[in-house]
Amino acid sequence: MKPVNTHLPHARPYTTVVLAMSADGKIADRQRQAARFGSEIDRLHLEQQIGAADAVLLGAGTLRAYGTSLGVQDPSLLSQRQDRGQSPQPVQILCSRSGQIDPHWRFFQQAFPRWLITCQDPLGWWWDPAICNAFERVLGGQNLPQERKSDADISWQWIGGLLGQQGIRSLAVLGGGTLVASLLAQQAIDELHLTLCPLLLGGESAPTPVEGMGWLQSTAIRLELLQVETIGHEVFLRYKVSSS
Repeated sequence: MKPVNTHLPHARPYTTVVLAMSADGKIADRQRQAARFGSEIDRLHLEQQIGAADAVLLGAGTLRAYGTSLGVQDPSLLSQRQDRGQSPQPVQILCSRSGQIDPHWRFFQQAFPRWLITCQDPLGWWWDPAICNAFERVLGGQNLPQERKSDADISWQWIGGLLGQQGIRSLAVLGGGTLVASLLAQQAIDELHLTLCPLLLGGESAPTPVEGMGWLQSTAIRLELLQVETIGHEVFLRYKVSSS
């Protein structure tokens, strides 16, 4: 686990959320099982977005549902990464505020670099060498700005600066809704790529792309539609988050 220089400010990476959702806006069913309702076209679209990014960010709840994360397998995408001077695989960054992580997730056997973002001190009460040694870098705990030490949320502008300092220029966020809400609330998301899939899940407890407390209509985050494409029965939407 390498230390991170926390004193050099840097621009945060360009951040894109990539999610598939049902026609009624759910990213999983009421039991929060792994969402596998997207088509093969959607899976390829997801791999393309991952292949273009320097790093992938996902919440612990999302990883808990799947147990794994998606790396780059397509030979053409691997070749494009090499041509751009990127590493063979993007860094997979797990965000866990509590630090409660299962070392038996297959995620820890996958062949890509792993980093961890947490509110917990990685040398504190939850320390487990089997977990922490699986991450090349840990951002959290003693590295947090002083004003965030007692904050339940993470300073994404500050974390983004650290990621930029480490050479991360582009970041793909794969969920879940709580993580996306936190990033949006701190103006740390630039684009959303949403795949609208032809099914209805319903349910008050089924998660949506953006969870948290939400916003009033008067303060809602505004989007600009950049692209829309229909392939088969799915609709691929690309939005830019408005700065106003």
